[in-house]
Amino acid sequence: MFNKDSLRKRVEKFQESMKESKIEASNIRTLSSFMYFTGIKWLRPSLMIPAEGEPTAFIVEQEVEEFLSKTWIKDVVTYRKVEDLMKGITGWIRDHNYKTIGFDYSVERDSYVAFFELFKTLNPKIEVRNVHGMIMNLRMIKDYDEIEAIKKASKIAEKGLDKALNSISIGVSELDIAAEAIYDMIKAGSESPHVYVNAGPNPRAHAEPRNDVKVRNNCAVSVVVSADCIGYNSNITRTIFVGKASEEAKKAHQALHDAYEKAKDNVKPGVKFIDVENEIKKILEKNDYEKYYLTGFAHGVGLLVEEDPITTILSAQRQFKVSENMVLAFVHAPLMIPRIGSLKCEDTFLVKSDGVEPLTKYKCEGFGS
Repeated sequence: MFNKDSLRKRVEKFQESMKESKIEASNIRTLSSFMYFTGIKWLRPSLMIPAEGEPTAFIVEQEVEEFLSKTWIKDVVTYRKVEDLMKGITGWIRDHNYKTIGFDYSVERDSYVAFFELFKTLNPKIEVRNVHGMIMNLRMIKDYDEIEAIKKASKIAEKGLDKALNSISIGVSELDIAAEAIYDMIKAGSESPHVYVNAGPNPRAHAEPRNDVKVRNNCAVSVVVSADCIGYNSNITRTIFVGKASEEAKKAHQALHDAYEKAKDNVKPGVKFIDVENEIKKILEKNDYEKYYLTGFAHGVGLLVEEDPITTILSAQRQFKVSENMVLAFVHAPLMIPRIGSLKCEDTFLVKSDGVEPLTKYKCEGFGS
């Protein structure tokens, strides 16, 4: 369980942001943001945070005893049916006479879009604002407890990657490789491990493992592993060659290695992500591989495997500056080369005052520590 004072400080910082934006209270429904403020993972949560005062959690009646034993939040409203949850939140807002409400609007495991639309329907006179960006501005910078959790998750991810890579042989399916890694990570304490596998030569950007794709001789196999510890994640990727790699594959792999080293050397506080991105592209352009590269070399890691700053998905965030105590995964975007496969190497790093510290470490095919 996270330190009560640290969790309270997170709420207080968010409350300061709400006051500056003239938001009277915010409804937190996303799993990751709920855990950020409460310290516990809870399915289908709802937390109301006023700009001043204590947060209120809306919890299923039968879950209250366990909830109260695991969190610092003490003000709880119970419900039995989903419609009672909606009525309770709406009534809470009306009782406080709030007119401007923040809503943590994002896409995770639950039906937040449907809830958001229903919330607006039930509160037609309330101004609803998206506060997800405000929350992510806080979450991008990790505190001591968060960093320690990610370090522990990194050790589990390394175990999963090792298991996956050692299970690779000709004829084995991508799904078999993923299953071996996931089993080991769950046994090591990860509650939500995830594995992507891309056994070439046909590259895929997001390679959910397939049962009908088998490892073949003389092909690249890329394995992406994420593991969590008390809700916090780590991310690591390696690519190996089965059989003999072609000269073209070796050349592409070296270019990727150079890009990885360039990112390690250049990511430090005050540097813009786009400037590092441009340095990576220079290396790839020099070797004529830029056309195979998916732009976006880094993403944040924390309560989500991929969270702000997400330079692959949100192009505007490429203009963000790196800050101390960010936790980042890079190089995230792969080289997708037809007839060779998807080539990728990625580690999770902690940004320190003078550069980055690798939190995942796995020596493989010229990569790692």
